[in-house]
Amino acid sequence: MPPLSALQIIRDEHASLAAMLQSMRLMVQKGPSDDRRQFFDVLRAMLFYIDEFPERLHHPKESNLLFPKLVKLAPQVMGAIDKLERDHMRSEKAARELQHLLLSWELLGPGKRAAFEEAINKYIDAYLAHMSLEETAILPEAERCFSEQDWLALDAAFAENADPLTGHYPPVQAFEKLFSMIVTRAPSPIGLG
Repeated sequence: MPPLSALQIIRDEHASLAAMLQSMRLMVQKGPSDDRRQFFDVLRAMLFYIDEFPERLHHPKESNLLFPKLVKLAPQVMGAIDKLERDHMRSEKAARELQHLLLSWELLGPGKRAAFEEAINKYIDAYLAHMSLEETAILPEAERCFSEQDWLALDAAFAENADPLTGHYPPVQAFEKLFSMIVTRAPSPIGLG
């Protein structure tokens, strides 16, 4: 099987992250059922995944490789790139704040649910809008402007991500338990639970 292109990897990672976010939204809407521990464990695992993969692998490659190259070739996308970069800067902090709010709900009780629910819904809406902007304003411009050499460099860099939730890679051994928990316990569209 030929290696995946950076464009395909980016789109696949966006699709798996969108599915994760929608699953989180569904879980939070339903709330904890009889198995509170599993509910909070799975949400924590999902937030940890977002902090580990999109925040630490996906976004830096966009910020350090894709965006600078594109803004040189297509300066008209500078406004969109500025917005996306501001989003990248805020999103890691937002993921950590969500982890704190989730812990607060878990340990301090239902009175803390509304704060988490409001924050997670804003976060999910912002993240989905962020990915939509990348796919409608950035990727088509990159397809138009980049040379074969540009794509080879990006393909190699993005191929290092190895996000198993895209379905293209086996889990990295250190993260096998995390992915197993998410896939077996989270609701559809990301999991089986």
